[in-house]
Amino acid sequence: VEDKYKEASHRSLNLTEEMLSAVSFSRQLADQITLSKAYIVIAKEQNNLALAWELSLQIQKAQLLLSKAAKGESAVSQEEAEPIIKGLASLIYKAKDAHYDSATTIVSLKGHIDSLEERASAAIAQSVTFGQLAAEELPKNLYCLGIKLTLEWARNSSIEKHAKEQKSSPRLVDNNLYHFCIFSDNVLATSVVVNSTVCNADHPKQLVFHIVTDSINYRAMQAWFFTNEYKGATIEVQNVEDFTWLNASFSPVLKHLKNEEVQASHNGAEDFMTELNVRSPKYISLLNHLRFYIPEIHPSLEKVVFLDDDVVVQKDLTPLFSVNLHGNVNGAVETCLESFHRFYRYLNFSNPLISSKFDPQACGWAFGMNIFDLIEWKNANVTGRYHYWQEKNSGHLLWKLGTLPPGLLAFYGLTEPLDRRWHVLGLGFDPNVDNRLIESASVIHYNGNMKPWMRLAISRYRPLWERYVNFGHPVLRECLIH
Repeated sequence: VEDKYKEASHRSLNLTEEMLSAVSFSRQLADQITLSKAYIVIAKEQNNLALAWELSLQIQKAQLLLSKAAKGESAVSQEEAEPIIKGLASLIYKAKDAHYDSATTIVSLKGHIDSLEERASAAIAQSVTFGQLAAEELPKNLYCLGIKLTLEWARNSSIEKHAKEQKSSPRLVDNNLYHFCIFSDNVLATSVVVNSTVCNADHPKQLVFHIVTDSINYRAMQAWFFTNEYKGATIEVQNVEDFTWLNASFSPVLKHLKNEEVQASHNGAEDFMTELNVRSPKYISLLNHLRFYIPEIHPSLEKVVFLDDDVVVQKDLTPLFSVNLHGNVNGAVETCLESFHRFYRYLNFSNPLISSKFDPQACGWAFGMNIFDLIEWKNANVTGRYHYWQEKNSGHLLWKLGTLPPGLLAFYGLTEPLDRRWHVLGLGFDPNVDNRLIESASVIHYNGNMKPWMRLAISRYRPLWERYVNFGHPVLRECLIH
């Protein structure tokens, strides 16, 4: 070994400098370890297990020597390193002689890297998907609540009688009142939205809530809202399956969902992740798409506030009806203070249909608390625009799954930015939302997988939701105990 590889001083070793030095024995050993590990992979692929075993033994010796040097704070000496360096060099030469040349090594390692990246991507996608499914799976006590409320509906004939009387109430179409729309299959979550809105309203008797649910939860929803008092507010509960006009011939969404049901029955295991994403309740639930049909559901109304079922209202929302939308259809809080909420994050701008019509830097906005001018909606034919884009996206290539991306397209150029304090987001995924923002917010939104009724909820925000839960209700109390 040449003089430049002379033994380093044993005093005040800096191992980082030692490993980075081109003339140190530690650096030589580290480089040989890296190269030897690559040849182990290739040797195993070629079923040369003897060579792989010999390389592994020499690597262990080299690692042991480096570990000893690190602990003793002394450089690796020539005497210690030379036999291991020679041993590894001999095995590396043997590997090359077995036709494991540089090109083979590079191609093989690239293949392994690509494979690892694919597995990592699949693991991330799987984690996100199962996290989403976990969030959408109702806890046992909420299933209990639905079942017991349905039994209560069957026992108490006055509930159905009240519901029939409510359907003919003139308050449901009175545009001098304040109308709110909620589409949900979660009784408890919906009750919190209604209760928090009513409790913070200056004049709760002027509020009208239009709830639409599915056939499974229809009776339970009626039993809850028609046996509880909400300070004189009017509450209507409808079953989405009674909307006979909402069918596959009218709505491309329903047509796509029916096609996907047929397709899903023929999918193999290799399509599992794709099927999980496309068949996610967040995507396939018709309730989630009803926000695009509000004028059809309520043809007599002129203005409504749409509320998701994972929000809590903290202030009086009636002033929202007086906000000047300047001829726009949708009043919403923009979310582009962070760059990842711009259009290019939601839409596929490699497709000319998207890139020719939309600005990739356009600001995104939030669903969950929106004021809609239904007269302007009809004038702009927003539902028709929504249908147009759903037809174009039959192959799911234009945007990410969810209702926001088609909303960005349908309401493009028709959205009025609202003051940020109307709607503060992130309580379902971000543990660090500023307390000042939360306190100033009219509506806080638990968007994300960590819903406040789930065990995985962020504990810091759960009390803001629980203060509007009627824990004194006998059915709920019974279900929570069990």
